Amino acid sequence: MMEFKILNRWSGKTQFTAEIDADEAAAESTKIGLAVKWALKTGVDLAGADLSGANLSRADLAGANLSYANLRGANLSGADLYRANLSWADLSKVDLSSANLAGADLSDADLAGANLAGANLYGANLSGANLTGAELVGAYLAGTNLSNANLTNTHFVSTNS
Repeated sequence: MMEFKILNRWSGKTQFTAEIDADEAAAESTKIGLAVKWALKTGVDLAGADLSGANLSRADLAGANLSYANLRGANLSGADLYRANLSWADLSKVDLSSANLAGADLSDADLAGANLAGANLYGANLSGANLTGAELVGAYLAGTNLSNANLTNTHFVSTNS
């Protein structure tokens, strides 16, 4: 076990210290991923946390508060983000392929260059989101709110059946 600090993206100060089971030589992305999972189990609020580059592939983040968090470049492929709060989050260049984002709040989030291929966005709120250059091929978009979203150069082929 080791202590691993997660910083606040705005102040740079320690937001929380997680007890994770990882080797000191483990990749930073793995340590951040383990710290996030520890935070969710212990009820720590992740709003505003710097989680850039985290490996959260297939993680259960349902209902998590990740508003204003920096997740730039993170791997969230196959993650369960059902009804998660990702409003105002930096999700640029994030891999959200095959992720469950049903009912999630992504309002005003920065998803520039994000991979949402095959993602479930049923009923998600993407109002005001920046989806410039995002990949949405095969994404399920029924009931998705895209009002005032920036869809410039977005690859937008959906499966709504």
